[in-house]
Amino acid sequence: MKTRSKVFARLYIWLILIILYAPIVFIAVFSFTEAKSLGNWTGFSLKLYQNLFTGSMQNSSGLLSAVENTLLIALIASLIATMLGTVAAIGIYNMKGRRKNVMTFLNNIPMINPDIITGVSLFLLFVFLHISQGYTTVVLAHITFCTPYVVLNVLPKLSQMNPNIYEAALDLGATPAQALRKVLIPALRPGMISGFILSFTMSLDDFAVTFFTRGTIGLDTLSTYIYTDARKGGLTPELKPLMTILFLVILVVLLVINIRQSKNIDKK
Repeated sequence: MKTRSKVFARLYIWLILIILYAPIVFIAVFSFTEAKSLGNWTGFSLKLYQNLFTGSMQNSSGLLSAVENTLLIALIASLIATMLGTVAAIGIYNMKGRRKNVMTFLNNIPMINPDIITGVSLFLLFVFLHISQGYTTVVLAHITFCTPYVVLNVLPKLSQMNPNIYEAALDLGATPAQALRKVLIPALRPGMISGFILSFTMSLDDFAVTFFTRGTIGLDTLSTYIYTDARKGGLTPELKPLMTILFLVILVVLLVINIRQSKNIDKK
């Protein structure tokens, strides 16, 4: 009976993995053919990759601009969210009793809240404050929904850390800023890196918040570009190799980080 349960459990896990990764594999396979429609194999070719890197494709400037905007917005938002989230996590950790529970609860709401509600809320806020929508509002919006994820990743590291280390640094003559930089930050670095990567990924993936806060100036990220492209009646073929490259880059980064964390655990 136990053997049968293990078999069903493994089959279930493999089924979930296949459902999750089959579309990605499907896109990766058909990125190596010149066919414009997905699912139509016309022979192995690197033509789409060549078009992507040389810019010799239809509306290449629009796609490359969308990729540049996406990466730059994600990088800026993730860096600022990492700093704000780390400071916020330290503040929440040092709270006591009901205040700490309330702040933790409030931090969790944006992560559970549907993206469309966050996007509409921020859109109404910017309109109310008479802030012109564009690059700045998109970055501010991404910082807003990324910061709680950093807090969520840093708080467990604070719980694992010996609180006496920070106080010992102060007793030995360090200023609060020096203790933060030389004691707290090194101890919290794994959580900060995880929060940064998660924020970067969430920013890359976002559509609803960006759509409602970008205004009408023609600012496109990758998600809004794909949405506009699909409404025109089809997707740009070069999106297939681009999606494949983005997936592989993120996969490699995650593997490197996990391997380094495993080595650090083994050393301890």
